[in-house]
Amino acid sequence: MAARLVAGVRKQAPRTREEAAAALVTEALALMSKESRLLPLPAGGRVEERVEPRTPSVILFYGINGAGKTTTIGKLAHRLKGEGHKPMIVAADTFRAAGIEQMAAWARRAGVDHFEGKGGADPASVVFDGINAARSRGSDVALVDTAGRLQTQRNLLEELAKVGRVATKALDGAPYESLLVLDAVLGLTNLVQAREFNRAVPMTGLVLTKLDSSAKGGSVIAIESELGVPVKLAGVGEDMDDIATFEPEAFVRSLFEG
Repeated sequence: MAARLVAGVRKQAPRTREEAAAALVTEALALMSKESRLLPLPAGGRVEERVEPRTPSVILFYGINGAGKTTTIGKLAHRLKGEGHKPMIVAADTFRAAGIEQMAAWARRAGVDHFEGKGGADPASVVFDGINAARSRGSDVALVDTAGRLQTQRNLLEELAKVGRVATKALDGAPYESLLVLDAVLGLTNLVQAREFNRAVPMTGLVLTKLDSSAKGGSVIAIESELGVPVKLAGVGEDMDDIATFEPEAFVRSLFEG
């Protein structure tokens, strides 16, 4: 990836440091995904009372432990509620100690509904029941938390693939998003993660967390270039409002121009 960037910059023959930085921005943006970075959400505005419940849009979050899935879901739920949506959090991390309780605490903090499975329950069944609960309660977006796992744990990746299949079955044609959550601190390790997780649950987008740290997150350029999957959300702090739609040009300029 670095070699491709350098080769592209050399073709532009920059003469100054500023021209070189501008050339890097141009070349990096050309490598990034051209897919939409918007989430498949219902139309804005307050959720109207419905005569018949409809299947909500479903956003499934997955990734390794500590990447920031739970925090991202809580922040996004808060943001969606402020935009007039009626989100529900589905706590399907049934194996991690206190995972369900932590997700329920975020739901209370965000002021949104949640559905939780029992500890040790089959995650796929919790997801299926949670999507149906979101439908029956009139929620228009279901945010699904899954258990963290390493990309080398084949049995757990197979279980994650089952969660993805079950979620799709429960959708009844409603919009579906599967987002891999990546820690910006981890560098090119994220590319390895993305390759393996994408085999288990084909991703439609990425979330890049901890961009408020010293981490730059430049590995997402390689990921977007190789897999064609766009970063859609960025975690930029610890507060409830610190989640943003990913802006590729601003991100790339911060890498190369400071």
